[in-house]
Amino acid sequence: MTAGRVPAERASPGALGVPGRWPAPGYAAVSRWFVALALAALLTADLHVSSLNPWSEFGRLLAGLVRPDVLSVAGWSIVYTVAFAVLGVGLGAGAGFMLAIPFARSRLVRVLCAALRAVHELFWALLLMQVFGLSATTGILAIALPYAGICAKVYSEIIEEADLSALRVLPAGTGAVSAFAYARLPDVAAAFRHYTLYRLECGMRSTLVLGFIGLPTMGFYLESAFRQGRYAEAAALLLVFYALIGTRRLWVRAKTLPLLVLGSVLALPPMVGATDIGASLARFLGHDIVPVSLRGTPLSNPETWARTWAWLRPILTDQVLPGAVNTLILAQIALVATGLGALLLFPLVSRRFAGPVGRPLGRVLLVAVRSTPEYMLAYVALQLLGPSMLPAILALSIHNAGIIGFLMGRHADLIPYRPDAPRGLNLYAYETVPRLYGQFLAYLLYRWEIILRESAILGILGVATLGYYVDAAISELRLDTAVVLIGATALMAVAVDALSRLLRRSLRINTLPTRLTEPVRGSAAVPDPPQQPA
Repeated sequence: MTAGRVPAERASPGALGVPGRWPAPGYAAVSRWFVALALAALLTADLHVSSLNPWSEFGRLLAGLVRPDVLSVAGWSIVYTVAFAVLGVGLGAGAGFMLAIPFARSRLVRVLCAALRAVHELFWALLLMQVFGLSATTGILAIALPYAGICAKVYSEIIEEADLSALRVLPAGTGAVSAFAYARLPDVAAAFRHYTLYRLECGMRSTLVLGFIGLPTMGFYLESAFRQGRYAEAAALLLVFYALIGTRRLWVRAKTLPLLVLGSVLALPPMVGATDIGASLARFLGHDIVPVSLRGTPLSNPETWARTWAWLRPILTDQVLPGAVNTLILAQIALVATGLGALLLFPLVSRRFAGPVGRPLGRVLLVAVRSTPEYMLAYVALQLLGPSMLPAILALSIHNAGIIGFLMGRHADLIPYRPDAPRGLNLYAYETVPRLYGQFLAYLLYRWEIILRESAILGILGVATLGYYVDAAISELRLDTAVVLIGATALMAVAVDALSRLLRRSLRINTLPTRLTEPVRGSAAVPDPPQQPA
């Protein structure tokens, strides 16, 4: 992750610094720090392969992928996958839109949104199952809650970056609601629509993963097929899922949206488990998540707080601390591996490098990679390699490198090269990477928080991150302990997000378009591609 030819303002020791203070780092320095931390993490990471014959199992997997059993795919699992995603993302995007309007002015709203998006969908689902059981409500809310926080943040950024010229011509006395509806909303509607479509793709990945904990989506059948070695059935499910993702622009349109929403509501599966939601919610909030030392005891009694500390201390020392360390180790290695992978993969989708034949193939490859959830990739790698950090690192790196590499390839096509620009490796090393490196770091720093959250949740598969302890606590119905562990995960995600913003601001890349969506032609963030010389 070195920067090639670093611009002078980045390389200068005091270019970004403030007189009298420590100078801000440049691109190369930040890259070296991250690589050094990843190398140090490798020394303590558990990377052993415990499977007796991984190549034999891998051969069976490939054989199944070559001959998919399409007839084994359960049709209702496809319907439930789409229904959960449409309703979950729709509810989350609607709430996010309402929160985005006061987001920039209200610290309370920003804290609320940060807390919502800092908790992974799987953690939300595991908690909501205690109230709603294995029901559609659990699946929809598990997607809607974090997506509300994510959409609020992104929608607010879109609103802040919009052209303000329309506001200047409004008549005096125009109300705030009218000004937003007539002067701001028309400018941001296209960006909102584009980002929400991207969120629907993410929501379908999340819905797929929710099947691994029992909800009746395609992920439920995928987990069963992989666990039992029915790779032809698993391959068919994956191909259908990729087809859903690849064709979403055809079936998600303004004309079809009302039918999608109505059909999703009508197609929801019945509830399994909890039936008296009111009583379950009261028990959950008033008893289950309350620390055991505080249940039925007066808060004014000093002995109550002594018992609470005696309860909390072993959780912090024996679970939070080791889980947090392993989460950070896994996330750091995966972050650097993601960066290296993205730098290697982006030429596959760039006209200058892949050409007219290789570029479509590269796009198909990277779209498939980015459409496959990290959790599912880690699950498959775990079956092949055995339990360790290695499957999780591979899953996080492959998925996120596909996302960043795809977007970097599109940005590479927007670069106005000289008519006498070099070709091949020289074009890559001396012309393209140096000019893309700021955007590359912006994307990587943006994904940092997401990689950390995913590192925590992969503990459910057996890696000793925070998710491992959360899953054990919920399995043993120690929900008060689980809430403490989930809270620790959320605090780590918020801290990493704050550090990421600080680094982007220090490197002066905070103004680059870092939302991980496909560029919108003609938008302010991504200009129309320049005309290439003949």
